[in-house]
Amino acid sequence: MSDPILIIDDDEGIRHALSLLLLAEGYMCLQANSPTEAKQLLKSNTIGLVITDLNFTQDTTSAEEGLAFIQHVRADDEQTPIIAITGWGSIEIAVKAMQLGANDFVQKPWENERLLNIIRTQLQLAKAKQRTQKLAIHNQLLQNELGFVSGLIAHSEQIKSVLATLSQVAKSDVSVLLTGENGTGKSLFARYLHDLSARKDEQLISVNMGAVSESLFESEMFGHVKGAFTDAKSQRIGRFELADEGTLFLDEIANTPYSQQAKLLRVLEEKQFEKVGASKTQSVDVRLVSATNADLNHAVASGAFRKDLLYRINTVQIHIPPLRERIADILPLAHYFLQRAIEKYAAQGRVLTPQAQHALQHYQWPGNVRELGHLMERAHILAPSEHIDIEHLNLAPTPQVQAISNEGQTNSAHLLTLSEIEQQTLAQRLAHFNGDAVTAAQSLGLSRSTFYRRLNKTN
Repeated sequence: MSDPILIIDDDEGIRHALSLLLLAEGYMCLQANSPTEAKQLLKSNTIGLVITDLNFTQDTTSAEEGLAFIQHVRADDEQTPIIAITGWGSIEIAVKAMQLGANDFVQKPWENERLLNIIRTQLQLAKAKQRTQKLAIHNQLLQNELGFVSGLIAHSEQIKSVLATLSQVAKSDVSVLLTGENGTGKSLFARYLHDLSARKDEQLISVNMGAVSESLFESEMFGHVKGAFTDAKSQRIGRFELADEGTLFLDEIANTPYSQQAKLLRVLEEKQFEKVGASKTQSVDVRLVSATNADLNHAVASGAFRKDLLYRINTVQIHIPPLRERIADILPLAHYFLQRAIEKYAAQGRVLTPQAQHALQHYQWPGNVRELGHLMERAHILAPSEHIDIEHLNLAPTPQVQAISNEGQTNSAHLLTLSEIEQQTLAQRLAHFNGDAVTAAQSLGLSRSTFYRRLNKTN
């Protein structure tokens, strides 16, 4: 049901007539006999549209009271449509009312159908404006998000099991908690869950709770009204309101300041909140998905996380396994990221040598899928030819990786020509010194000119 229409007039008969007209069209109505009473109703209610007289008992011809009221409403609220209606109208007053923020002007006695058309038009415009504002904020949030966005790759049984569980849970509206190490792609699985849910046509709003400061928590999550604090120069829509009827993804939820956890719990339980600086309560309907790499039970035991909040967010808990436990996904993911790098830089194709593939499968991946994505992009840049070998991966030295590297050198050195060995050596030194040709030349006992000549020779 839409928000009520507020009717303001000191004539009870006018208020009653307008209310009957609007109720017959399915609108809810609130009434006030003066701007003072209307201001109180605006503070405690979410109003869809205001219809206000301009002349009241203190001054029945100048419209000063009504114009001052319009100006007061617009100072706090830039969105709610205002229709001025008066029996003492003039072009000058109509222009002044529009300049101060009224959306339309109607003279008494009004024509019912014309007034209803104006109301319908203004409500539709307000809804479209709010939708545009939400989309603009959502697009900005998407542009600011870090990490990769890709299709899900699931060759391992572990990830196939995770996807099966998510598919089953998506049919309900229960809260889901995704656990797992950093870089495992929890945000991607949250998107997968949203896309399979009944809310898929609405917004998925993501919030990194670790990046929300305690001082701005309420403003970020619930929004604020103009003038709520020093820097609040315009109204702000919070993340809960942006996610209304959609999905709200709270990443790194263990980092939520303890002092703010009760406020988060309240909106999750009651589905209501207030903007900072506002007294009116707004309702919200979101599906909650949370994620963390922390042990929340340990956080509860240590007093860093509320037990009641944990119960609210983990109706279903799903663990995302680390990359080292899903060996079957490593090479498909590596090829995917490599192809992305090729397309990004519009470069020739690259292929992984058998030794490089073997090393990728035996590396421990402390940074998980995120680390693999960054590594493949770097290897694409550093490889001097179409072959990406183990030295181009720049993997952290481990006994397994070193053994594979040594084995590859033993098995293939005798197959290389002198020119190829020289080319490989030059490329390794350049990679080792991050492209600093002068330092690389010195390490090989070559002058800078000789080093550049050999580079040009091997191309």
